[in-house]
Amino acid sequence: MKIKIILLAGLLVGSLDIIAACVDYYIATGNGPAGVLRYIASGVFGDQAFTGSSAMIVWGLSFHYVIAYSFTILFFWLYPRIKFMATNPVATAVLYGISMWIITALIIVPLSSTPPLPFVFWKAVKAVLILIFMISLPLAFIAKRTADGKSPTNTRN
Repeated sequence: MKIKIILLAGLLVGSLDIIAACVDYYIATGNGPAGVLRYIASGVFGDQAFTGSSAMIVWGLSFHYVIAYSFTILFFWLYPRIKFMATNPVATAVLYGISMWIITALIIVPLSSTPPLPFVFWKAVKAVLILIFMISLPLAFIAKRTADGKSPTNTRN
C-alpha cells in the first residue's frame, strides 16, 4: 500500500476516534476534551498529566495519534496477508475493532501509568463500537478501495 494512503487513513481514523472519544466524554461529564487528552498523557506521565501544564494535552493528542497510526499500519500490513479481510470488510471491521479494544484495554493500558478504571460492560461495548465505526470500518473500506485499484482520495473512480 502506498505510504500516502496510510498517512491519510491514519489521520482520518485517528481524528474520527478522538472526536468520538471527546464527544462521548462531554456527554458523560459536561467537560471539554482536556480530560480525555490528559488521561491519554497519563499513560506516560502518570498523575503529573492531570496537574501538569497544558503541554500534557498536546502530549495526550500526540500519543493518541501514535496509537492510531500503529493500528492503521498494522491493518494495512495484515490486509494483503489475510484473504478474509479483503472479502469481508464489515466482518473484518468488527473483528479488528474488538482486537483493538482487547490490545488497548488488556495490554497497553495496564502496562501504562494511567489510573485504573473499573470494568463496566456497557462502557466496554461503547468503546468497541467507537473503534469499529471510527477506525476499523473506515480502514476496511479504504483498504478495499485501494486494493481494487481505486484511489480513496478520488471520488471519480
